[in-house]
Amino acid sequence: MSRHVAIVTDSTAYLPPQTMERHGITAVPLTVVLGDQALEEGTEISSRSLALALQKRRSVTTSRPGPEVFAAAYRAVAETGATGIVSLHLSAEFSGTYDAAVIAAKEAPVPVRVIDTGMVAMALGFSALAAAEVAEAGGGLDEAVAAAEKRAAGTSAFFYVDTLDYLRRGGRIGAAQALLGSALAVKPILQLDGGRIEMLEKVRTASKAIARLEEIVAERAGAGAVDIAVHHLAAPDGAERLAERLRSRVPGLVDLHVSEVGAVIGAHTGPGLLAAVIAPR
Repeated sequence: MSRHVAIVTDSTAYLPPQTMERHGITAVPLTVVLGDQALEEGTEISSRSLALALQKRRSVTTSRPGPEVFAAAYRAVAETGATGIVSLHLSAEFSGTYDAAVIAAKEAPVPVRVIDTGMVAMALGFSALAAAEVAEAGGGLDEAVAAAEKRAAGTSAFFYVDTLDYLRRGGRIGAAQALLGSALAVKPILQLDGGRIEMLEKVRTASKAIARLEEIVAERAGAGAVDIAVHHLAAPDGAERLAERLRSRVPGLVDLHVSEVGAVIGAHTGPGLLAAVIAPR
């Protein structure tokens, strides 16, 4: 067994499976509750199934992993020879996942540093990758934590949704903001700020909102070296168009990932989501 610092995250990081395997990153799954069925994200419910359920207005909620799930993950990682674990998770404002990890870390067989990144999706995934790269280079626990926190602090995430209703239902945005958006028939551009979802701009039409999203991302990316992820739910053509535009507009682009979000985030955003994550190198 090799002695190393291991990286654990959760299923909302939406890292490509081959990337997780290459870097030895473990993802603990969150749960989607569809009617009376509790389904693990990534293995038991697909993005497509989730989108269809939402379109049929079926009851959909989400649930954190229990501390015992994290405890099992930490034990399994320790058995591979890990001398420490960096456990990176979606914003504690969105989920109790971070709290469950903290509870499990107290009984783990090796030291575990649990980090609330204040992020989600590839904004979380890029932080996990930063920690993994430091660990692979021989860095210790403190160094891997510092790299992850630095990447998270510099990362921005912006997104467009067709309606604020899903965010309102899940308590991720205030009812007053959601009602205002519906009453004025505006298309919102939102951002992650301080671990929360905040309204950035209100635009009159979907096409103008998506064009404005592109402008914001290009402006925020600047000219320095940067990684970008484009996410969607049931909007693959829109995601590919946005990605192509960003490839031509961002001079310092290093890597660009395009992927559909999983069922947990999709349950709170609804079909039609377009999102972009900007992570400076």
